Amino acid sequence: MSETTKKSTSRREFLKNTGRIAAVSALAAVAVPRIYAAQDNTIKVALIGCGGRGTGAASNALSVKNGPIKLVALADVFENRVVRSYKGLNDRHAKQVDVPEGRKFVGFDAYKQAMDCLSPGDVAIFATPPAFRWVHFTYAIKKGLNVFMEKPVTVDGPTTRRMLKLAEQSVRKNLKVGVGLMSRHSRALEELAKRVHDGEIGDIILQRGYRMAGRAATVGPKPDGTSELLYQIRKFHSFLWASGGMYSDYYIHIIDHLGWMKNAWPVKAQALGARHYHDDSVDQNLDVYAVEYTYADGTTFNFDGRRMTGCQNIYSSYLHGTKGMAIASKSGDCGRPSSLFKGQTPVRSELIWQSKVNREEANPYQNEWNDLIDAIRRDKPYNEVKRGAEASLVNTMGRMAAHTGQIITYDQALNCKHEFAPSVGKLTMDSPAPLLSDSDGRYPVPQPGILKDREY
Repeated sequence: MSETTKKSTSRREFLKNTGRIAAVSALAAVAVPRIYAAQDNTIKVALIGCGGRGTGAASNALSVKNGPIKLVALADVFENRVVRSYKGLNDRHAKQVDVPEGRKFVGFDAYKQAMDCLSPGDVAIFATPPAFRWVHFTYAIKKGLNVFMEKPVTVDGPTTRRMLKLAEQSVRKNLKVGVGLMSRHSRALEELAKRVHDGEIGDIILQRGYRMAGRAATVGPKPDGTSELLYQIRKFHSFLWASGGMYSDYYIHIIDHLGWMKNAWPVKAQALGARHYHDDSVDQNLDVYAVEYTYADGTTFNFDGRRMTGCQNIYSSYLHGTKGMAIASKSGDCGRPSSLFKGQTPVRSELIWQSKVNREEANPYQNEWNDLIDAIRRDKPYNEVKRGAEASLVNTMGRMAAHTGQIITYDQALNCKHEFAPSVGKLTMDSPAPLLSDSDGRYPVPQPGILKDREY
C-alpha cells in the first residue's frame, strides 16, 4: 500500500474514532431555541440506508453536542445491514439509540415507514444508492423533514433536473438540508477558498485532480440464487443506474472542491476512457478516465482517475494561478494541510501559507453535522441541495464525455433524455432490475463513438 493510500481517510475510518473523539461545535455552549425539533428539544433521526456510509453519518449525527439527539428508526432493503448498523450504533451511542424491533424496517417502502416515525423538523438521513435520492427526498419534503443526504445526489440529466426542482421546493418550505460533500466543511479548505478568492495566487489558470489507486468497484457474475435487483443494489458502485458508477461516487469530492476554488462550474468536458483488466468482471465502469473540463473563461481543469493494482497511486488536487499555486488536498478527498506557494512548484522554500486546524474541528464529517444541526436549532438558512445536484451533474458531464467519446457541455448533460432507471420509485422485491445482462451474464458497457448520445 502506498503512503498516499495510507493517508487517505474515509467515513468508515472516522467512524472508528467517533467513540474516542467527538468534534464539538464552536457554538456548542450557547443556549439554543426550540426550533425545528421535538417538543422537548430533542431532534429525532431516522437512518435510511444502513451500510457503512449511513452508519457513519448516523454516528456523526449522534456526536453533535449542542442539544439532545436520538436515533429512532432504521431502514434498508437488506435486513442484515439493519442488524449490523443497529449493533454498531448502539455499542457507541447506547443512550441515544431508541430503535425497538418495531422501528427497524426492511424493504423498498421502508424509507416511508422510517420517516413516518419522525415529526416535522426532525432529520432523515439518506445513505442508500444515489438512484433513490430523489424518491426519498420527495417524501421528506411532503413530511416537512430536514435531511442529510449522501453524495452524489443525482446520476444523470433527468434526475438532476428533478432534484433541482425539489431543491426549490425544500427552500420554499424552509427545510435545512445537508449534502455529504464534506470538503465544503473542511476548515483547511474553507480558509484556502477564502485566500484563493481574495486573489493570493492571482487568477486561476489551471486545476489538476487525481484519484488513482488500486482496483475497485469491479464485480463478477451474479451468484446463483441471488435476486438480480438486490445484487445490483448491493454492488451499486458497479452499475450506472444505481450510482452513476465509480466515476460519480469516487471522484465527486475533488471535482466539487476544485469547482468551489474556481467559484464556478465547468461548462464543457472532453475525455478519454478505457477498460483493461476486467477478466471475469461484468461491471459497467471503465478502468481509466482522463477528463479535461473547461470553464467559461477558458480555464482548464484536468481530472485523472484510475483503478489498477500495481500502478502509481496519486490522490490529491492542485490549483495554479498567475501569482502562484496551491495544494488543495494533499492526500485523499480533503487531506490536510492545504497550502499556498509563490511559484508553480510546491517546495518548502516557496511556501507562503499552510493550513492549521483546531483539533475540535479537524473532522470534516463531524463539522458538516455540527453545521447542519446548528442551522436547524437556530433556524438559519441552510440548504446544500442545489449545489450538490450541480456538482453531481458536473460529474455526469465528465463521465458522459468519456463514455460517448464526444465533447459534452453542461447543458447537454442536464438536458440529456436518457434516464437510467425511470421506474426506480416503483421498485418492489419482485421487480426486474433496471439493467439486464446478456446470456453470458455481462451488462451493457459504454461504446464511445458508437453510442454518442447515451452512455450505454
